[in-house]
Formats: sequence, structure tokens, C-alpha cells
Amino acid sequence: MTPEAAIADFLNGFSHPKLGLAVSGGGDSIAMLHLAAQGSVPLLAVTVDHGLRPEAADEARFVASVCVDLGVPHWTLRWRGWDGHGNLQDQARRARYQLIAEWARAQGVGHVALAHTLDDQAETFLMRLARSSGVDGLSEMTARQVDDVTFVRPLLGVSRADLRQMLKQRGADWVEDPSNHDPHYDRVKVRQHLVGLTDLGITAKGIADTSAALAQAREALNWAAHGFAAQHMHMVGPDVTIDIGAFADLPAELQRRLLVHVLRWLSGAEYSPRRQAVADLIQTALDGGKATLHGCAMSVRKGRIWLFREYAAVQSTSASVGHVWDNRFVISGPATNARIAALGAEGLQQLPNWRASGRPAAAVMADPAVWLDDRVIAAPLIAETQGWRAEPAPGRTDCHSALLTH
Repeated sequence: MTPEAAIADFLNGFSHPKLGLAVSGGGDSIAMLHLAAQGSVPLLAVTVDHGLRPEAADEARFVASVCVDLGVPHWTLRWRGWDGHGNLQDQARRARYQLIAEWARAQGVGHVALAHTLDDQAETFLMRLARSSGVDGLSEMTARQVDDVTFVRPLLGVSRADLRQMLKQRGADWVEDPSNHDPHYDRVKVRQHLVGLTDLGITAKGIADTSAALAQAREALNWAAHGFAAQHMHMVGPDVTIDIGAFADLPAELQRRLLVHVLRWLSGAEYSPRRQAVADLIQTALDGGKATLHGCAMSVRKGRIWLFREYAAVQSTSASVGHVWDNRFVISGPATNARIAALGAEGLQQLPNWRASGRPAAAVMADPAVWLDDRVIAAPLIAETQGWRAEPAPGRTDCHSALLTH
């Protein structure tokens, strides 16, 4: 598919009032900007300056100047959160998504386009293959949800070379990030070795086609897991319970898929736990034991696997009234000077009727509560409390529906 056709198809099917574009200044995103500017959809462009290279500020100014020429409003966002510890690329990527999502919400933009290409898809496939990823990891990239903002990828069927050729034909400039040629990064190593695979008939296009086929397999597996969940998985408050007899009869991949989904949904984690850790959790559940994984706890009660948030994972988490707590809930009510924190053992003692919920004490302890000094004034997941309510965080769907959207 040509770059022009890919963007035209995307914009023709885009039914929302405006579209955000994430533009770094590199060839892929600059090409997306030029192509999208030819359409009739109102555009807003955004660049994130991570402050990690001295050239970054100049690159943001370059994007701003291109946007002026094309008549597209532009914003530059700055991230200064790197503390020198951990995985720099991963932290920068997470921060980029979060900053752009916050910007999009402020501008009333529900969708932001990313300029990932067919080559990015092939490189990601090989990197994940090296980590022994399964169906999900090797499947085609999908739209990504951050809170209530959807990130879309209209250029996944277009090669990097075709985008640059289009820019050259138009006499358009772009910037080259030197890190794209630094062999210290795994993606650069994969990119360099991918060229040598063409002699074996392995091309970026072929790999991308395989990823697309695996995405269909992923969809079928999620559909099967959703059908099982509709019959055998139930919510008890914020906890998830699964009929252990029916679960034991599932194929191993569906057992794994279901538990991984529940763990990620409960914890709000972006990534899945390691495959062996999940296999161990499944075996412990089938043996009737208890375990913790991924910030969640598991026990078996009355023929059901009971999964809930682990108190240790939230005991230090707090939020103001009306703000998101633990990426899961927004607690709102009349007392603005209160704080939201986990109930814990101390709070549990202040709620003599908590057993009426039918939930394990360990699960209730991980619930959000409204604290005024050292006193619990509301626990909206346990009992109706006048003036206080708990609502899902923005963009958070129920556990069953989320099986079909991940």
C-alpha cells in the first residue's frame, strides 16, 4: 500500500471531530504529518522533548515550523523525569504516552496517530521472538488505550523506505535521531540483521503478514476466553472469582490467557507476568493453594479461584478526593480534605460489618477507603455511604469486556 493510500483510507474511515498527530521530526512522523494535512480532518500536532539530547529542542522547533507551513496547530511537551535509574527507553516511552494522553484530553482529542511502520512491526516481532514471546507478543500492533485516549497506527502497512521516498519527491526535510543508528540498542541491532535475512526470503513485509495472521489467532483465543468468562467468571465487588472445576478443564493456553488478563486488569499493569510465574500460579490454584503475583493475591474458596488486589501493592498508595487511586478507582464525595488510601488492617477494625460483603479479609484490606486523619469515614466498595461513591478510573472497562479489547 502506498503512503498516500494508507492515510487516505484511514482518514476516510475516521469519524471523530479532530485527530492528534504525534510528530517527533523523524521521517516517518513528518511523512504522516504531510499526508494527513492534505485531508479534511482537523489536526493538532504534538512533539515530546525528553530533554535527553541537546538536539531535542531544535527538533521540536523544526516540527513547529513545518506545522506552521502546513497550517497545523502544534504543541511541544517536555519531560524531565529521568533520574538516571532503570530502563531509560522504557521510562521515556511510558512518559511520552502519558504526556500525550494528558495533552489530548486537555484539547478534547480522543485519538492520536502514531507513525509506526511495517518495518517497526517486523523489528518488534523479531525482538519479541528473541524473548520467546507467545501469540500475543508476536501479534500485530493494535490501537493502544491510555486512560480515555486511543493511539492509532495508520501506517503499519507502509514501509519506512516508501515514506522517505515520498518526502524526497516533495522536497520535504526531516531529522535523523542518531540513536536510530546506535548498535547499543536492541532495535538497531535487529534492524541491521533484518537486511541479511532477505536472502532466506524473510522480509519485513512477510514478517508483518505473519504478525497480522497471529493477531487473528489472538482475537479467536480472546473470544473463546470471553465465552468461558461469561459463564464461569464472576465479580464479587472488585474481586474476580472463577469456577475451579471448569477452569481445570480448559486448554492450558486459555487457562494462562484468562489468568494473565485478570492479573493485568486487577493491577492495571501494562505488561504481563512471566510465563513460568503464571504456570506456577495456575498449578497452585489447581492444588487449592494461595499465592501472590503481579501485585495480586489468589486463594481458593468454596470451589472458586478468588483473585484480588494484594494489600502490599497498595498500602503506600494514596490520592486526593476526586483523583484516580491505584489506576482503578476515582472516589468522590463531600469532604475535600480527606485522603484516599487502602483500608488495611486498621481500617478493617473500624468496619464491623465488612464480613457481609462475603469477601476475604485480605481482599477487603486492599480496597480504597476515605480517611480523615486516622479515622475511616467511608469505604464505598464495602457499603453504601451517603455522599461517597467509587467509580472506575477513566478508560477502565469491566473485566469481562476488557477481554475483547486487549
